[in-house]
Amino acid sequence: MLIVKKRDGRKVKFNKDKIKVAVLKAFIDIDGEETVYAKDKAREIANYIESLNKNMGVEEIQDEIVAKLMASSRKDVAAKYVEYRYKRKLIRESNTTDKSILELLDGTNDYWNNENSNKDAKTATVQRDYLAGITSTDITHRFLLDKDIVEAHNEGILHFHDADYFAQHIHNCDLLNLEDMLQNGTVLNGVMVEKPHRFITACTIATQIITAVASSQYGGVTISLTHLAPFIRDSFNWYMDRYSKRGFNEDDCTKYALEDLEKEIVDGVQTFNYQINSMSTTNGQAPFLSVFMYLGETDKYKEELAMIIEEFLKQRIVSMKNEVGVYVTQAFPKLLYVLEEDNIHKDSKYYYLTELAAKCTAKRMVPDYISEKIMLKNKVDKNGNGNVYPCMGCRSFLTPFVNENGKPKYYGRFNQGVVTINLPDIAFSSNGNIDEFWKLFEERTELCHRALQCRHERLTGTLSDVAPILWQNGALARLKKGETIDKLLHNGYSTISLGYAGLYECVKYMTGRSHTDGDIGEKFGLEVMQKLNDKCNQWKQAENIDYSLYGTPMESGTYKFAKSLKKRFGDDIFIKLDGEDRDYITNSYHIPVFEQINPFEKLSIESKFQKLSPGGAISYIECADLNNNTDAVLDVLNYIYDNIMYAELNTKSDYCQVCGYNGEIKIVDENNSLIWECPNCGNRDKDKMNVARRTCGYIGTNYWNQGRTDEIAHRYVHMDNHDIEERR
Repeated sequence: MLIVKKRDGRKVKFNKDKIKVAVLKAFIDIDGEETVYAKDKAREIANYIESLNKNMGVEEIQDEIVAKLMASSRKDVAAKYVEYRYKRKLIRESNTTDKSILELLDGTNDYWNNENSNKDAKTATVQRDYLAGITSTDITHRFLLDKDIVEAHNEGILHFHDADYFAQHIHNCDLLNLEDMLQNGTVLNGVMVEKPHRFITACTIATQIITAVASSQYGGVTISLTHLAPFIRDSFNWYMDRYSKRGFNEDDCTKYALEDLEKEIVDGVQTFNYQINSMSTTNGQAPFLSVFMYLGETDKYKEELAMIIEEFLKQRIVSMKNEVGVYVTQAFPKLLYVLEEDNIHKDSKYYYLTELAAKCTAKRMVPDYISEKIMLKNKVDKNGNGNVYPCMGCRSFLTPFVNENGKPKYYGRFNQGVVTINLPDIAFSSNGNIDEFWKLFEERTELCHRALQCRHERLTGTLSDVAPILWQNGALARLKKGETIDKLLHNGYSTISLGYAGLYECVKYMTGRSHTDGDIGEKFGLEVMQKLNDKCNQWKQAENIDYSLYGTPMESGTYKFAKSLKKRFGDDIFIKLDGEDRDYITNSYHIPVFEQINPFEKLSIESKFQKLSPGGAISYIECADLNNNTDAVLDVLNYIYDNIMYAELNTKSDYCQVCGYNGEIKIVDENNSLIWECPNCGNRDKDKMNVARRTCGYIGTNYWNQGRTDEIAHRYVHMDNHDIEERR
């Protein structure tokens, strides 16, 4: 039986009648009628193609039709067939875009409805962003990327991230230089904004800057609270001066100034939180913001910084009200708390902040934790010095960098973009043959390399005028009008990320073991990670571009990759691998969510892989309700400090608006469809419940596609109160 391979990869039985119909249509378009000659020629061509007796693709068959018509006396019909073929191509491409747009506007497209758990696709602002994104993706796939890269993306061999923004000359994520903008002034929408003189004013300006910056890129933004700390002292001095002018003695001036300052800190932080969560960027959502809390970042303003950190944590424990007036967990800003000698021990001066952070984590899932101790070992610059600095957004870390003055620099730097390699696909494609695996590894990484070069080249030549807030007014640089950003793309100033996903599935298929197996599985997993790093270093040396290995979060892509793997290797591929079906692959280097493992062992094993993911990664442990056991959280924090650079604790923080239940909203499987349901009253209306889950480093609150929901449902609880008691 002859087989025809369709454009979407499907294989169907050869049918020569379809060839006859297509050829006859071309004749009829020219002659106006169906002639005997046309019928005979159509039959002749169909029989000839059948006589070739080989499996062919649709394009190959069409090439044969054109060749036979051109060899006949009816070259006019050949031209008409070529024209018809081209029109069909345009229709196919435009219909894909048109169909996506119509489904988006009608609310019937599951992908757009669940593409981002922090976006509501029903709203006009989000739809406007998605409409632009669909157009950008169409242009990107048809004109801006090589065909083989587009095909690899569509087949799930790699993932070209954020194609919906690629047509524009914009970048991924960054560390916002808030210090420069606040201290030296900036420009917002053509309006000069000078240095503020009060903390509350600085908070307001900061949120306006953050929103403008987030609107000029497509990734996460991070600021440091250290950059707001000087304004605490400015406010205190302002109050002191006011009371002094009223004739109060110094003791009373200090007393009343501190009271007023305390009130201003509360108001300033509240303003910051309300602004961030109520303002929308141009893509229809709150800014994807992370806030860095590192006492060691300043000596001069450490006391003031501690005051701000304390208030941020206090307000986050309370969190914000939903539409019915009940306090629920908010998604932003993400809080990044650094564990350090000044706050990790019970006798440390700022241990009270860590206790507050633990309480906040138990209730609201944040902050996430960076270990100063481990980061100083992992992030060593060319001067041999360790550095501590925040991730950009949820997990993307810059490489260590020293400026022309020999000093480390992080704020004002950025990431150019991400392309992710599907590691399980390499393994499955190799059929378990190790030589074939490494051969495919070379081919696939080079394909990703070319895709990353496309990202770099898209930014090359970009004028600073495309986003003055970024490139001219201090967020990332102070370039001149008309100047290109090219010098910021080389010499290690910015990074570009080779992402990876599904290390577990890759290791399990090739070795038969999880990478938690220290003998075989872990060894192979670390070898894969090292070779990915070697590739990044090789490209970096050749091109003077900071390629860096990145543990991709794959919020919706984990479902896409799983579907692609099933399509390419069979619906039972995960059953063969693990004995159970699923609709997701594992993020980055993570131990799979269903593997039953001690939380401390999980962090210990993953720390080895995290070190080999310098462009970004985060580990987590899944926890039961720890609201009444913050000592358990503190135990974990001590372990993080000593063992892993960046980690988080996932707790449950839900609310049913129908019955007031504030425990965990459950996921139930009904006819192979996953549904969120209140276990107390049975409510299934997602518009009448608040669910918060961490799915890609950020907390999501607008639900997820079926693949990610499946992953959430399979999560093993690594730690409950009993686990901690046993450890003690």
